[in-house]
Amino acid sequence: MKNIIKIGWQTLKKPSGYYSLGALVIGGFIAGIIFWGGFNTALELTNTEEFCISCHEMENNVYEELKTTIHFTNRSGVRATCPDCHVPHKWTDKIARKMQASKEVWGKIFGTINTREKFVAHRRRLAENEWRRLKANDSLECRNCHNFDYMDFTSQSQRAAKQHSTSLASGEKTCIDCHKGIAHHLPDMKGVEGW
Repeated sequence: MKNIIKIGWQTLKKPSGYYSLGALVIGGFIAGIIFWGGFNTALELTNTEEFCISCHEMENNVYEELKTTIHFTNRSGVRATCPDCHVPHKWTDKIARKMQASKEVWGKIFGTINTREKFVAHRRRLAENEWRRLKANDSLECRNCHNFDYMDFTSQSQRAAKQHSTSLASGEKTCIDCHKGIAHHLPDMKGVEGW
């Protein structure tokens, strides 16, 4: 056992080329911390409303629409920003969404929606992508702020209270099934279930 410890210690101290294994491990650990810090900082910088609307496609289209909704201005003063609705809060879900969003950068690079006319022409496809994503994750971003367990059904309309206490409670439906267009204008809804 003493020999194993002695050999292990000598391996850590023994130069392998120019640096000892110990120096390489410590250097790798420090480089990992720096990389992680830089990665996390970049992730958070791209997770702000300022970043989202830095593209005129977003500022002049969907952001202008958001300004007219209850998610922007309301009696309680709680305001949703772009990442609140389009990026999950949990780290692993956030990374998956950021990877998915990286494909959307191609639209910016190639000018797919760089004019109002092009945006409107693609609105249905863009909306369906978001509806599909929210349906697949059980409206996770909605649930970051809206918690079913704390809903006061007596303050809701009779129809809303019935839907929330039955379809939502049973898992038959999720938020996006009924709340399409809650923050942005709807596309042509011909053929969309429930419309």
